[in-house]
Amino acid sequence: MSLETETLQATPSTSTFETLEEKQEFNWRQCWYPVTFVQDFPANRPYSFSLYDEPLVLFKDQNGQLICLADRCPHRTAKLSEGQIIDGKIECMYHGWQFGSDGQCLHIPQLPADAKMPVNACVRSFKVVERQGMIWVWAGEKETAVNEIIPILPDLDKPGFVGVDFILDLPYDQTYLVENVIDPAHVAISHHHTRGGGNRKNAQPLEMEVLESSAQRIRGKWRGTNKSNEAWKYIDFVAPSLVLNTAYIEERGWTFGLALYSIPLGKGRCRLLARGYRNFMTWGVKLRPRWLDHLNTNKILEQDLPLIAGQQSEIERLGISLKKLYLPLKTSDTLVIEFRKWLDKFGSSLPFYQGYTTWKNVENGELNSKPILQDRFLRHTLICSSCNRAYQATNRVKQSCLGVAIALAAVAILADDSRIRIAAISVSIAAVVMSAMAHTLKTHFERSYTRH
Repeated sequence: MSLETETLQATPSTSTFETLEEKQEFNWRQCWYPVTFVQDFPANRPYSFSLYDEPLVLFKDQNGQLICLADRCPHRTAKLSEGQIIDGKIECMYHGWQFGSDGQCLHIPQLPADAKMPVNACVRSFKVVERQGMIWVWAGEKETAVNEIIPILPDLDKPGFVGVDFILDLPYDQTYLVENVIDPAHVAISHHHTRGGGNRKNAQPLEMEVLESSAQRIRGKWRGTNKSNEAWKYIDFVAPSLVLNTAYIEERGWTFGLALYSIPLGKGRCRLLARGYRNFMTWGVKLRPRWLDHLNTNKILEQDLPLIAGQQSEIERLGISLKKLYLPLKTSDTLVIEFRKWLDKFGSSLPFYQGYTTWKNVENGELNSKPILQDRFLRHTLICSSCNRAYQATNRVKQSCLGVAIALAAVAILADDSRIRIAAISVSIAAVVMSAMAHTLKTHFERSYTRH
């Protein structure tokens, strides 16, 4: 993905996470992770996800409050996410055990009325909150959660800003996603002639500099060298889940931001939650349906997807350090290498990682099979409320038009009046065309983009 900022200057970065005292340590459990956008959360059924392969489930209680529990019934380890919500409690569909907001078991159908609830009949619960239209979960103990370090975007709370949110599951580790989105050099090549992408003629040496590197963040700047006095662009990595691009035209008061949040679902899996926002030319964002924006965003991500999945597969097949595999250039890879070195320095608490000279739990042969590159429907449409609704509507239009076409064709065959026959045939043909158009649109919600 790219940030179109040829004439933009970076806005001063101000947000809650900058007000905290810097500590030169990093613990992935003492962090907030974005799960989904509020608008994509299904209110009436359990919502399953994972964090570093730990299965979790979200649901709303009878007061509409979000609850997050381990996705495992203590009875026989069935998944609670396969169950249902009854009066604000989540019920395991295997034997009907029900659990409340703190993970306590509230009902066991097979237990006599006068019997005490088993001491261990409980599920671990996690703190979960809503902030700026996103659902966040704290990975550690609930009492250690610090709401002030949720990496929100202050500009979104200001009047005049509009934005578009996008969600996508990806078949590679979160660290490879971060590497991809802090790498401006790939945009001109990988996203050539794509709306919101780049152009091959703009591929050039870049001037890059790391401004700050600590346990909490990396801040860098970059600019092209082909034009004199080109404005600097700034990229922030805020551990563990955000890469932020923000640009500002001071004389006009224009701000553009691209926030790329992510959550490590597990080994070889992550989720991207992208949020683009601006306070200028807002009419287009307001008028254009969210699902229409997503068709192009999917294309951009899918241009990189097989490259990154293949990159990860090959690195893990070889089982040697990136320092021996990579051939980095100062004029393109400075921020990428800085991020991998950040993992060397601060990644020891992570369940697994691939740094520049070190790695953890990435053994030769463990993930050397070809990654499963699922289609767009499974990666995006299924978890995006806007695209899912558009997909269902498109499918209904396709089926309805096809039914109308068949019915009118029958009318044309049976009609004695030539005028009725001609009218029926004309409308039938139009219905077939509309059905075909709906089918074509439907495939865009199902199939991934492939390069020709």
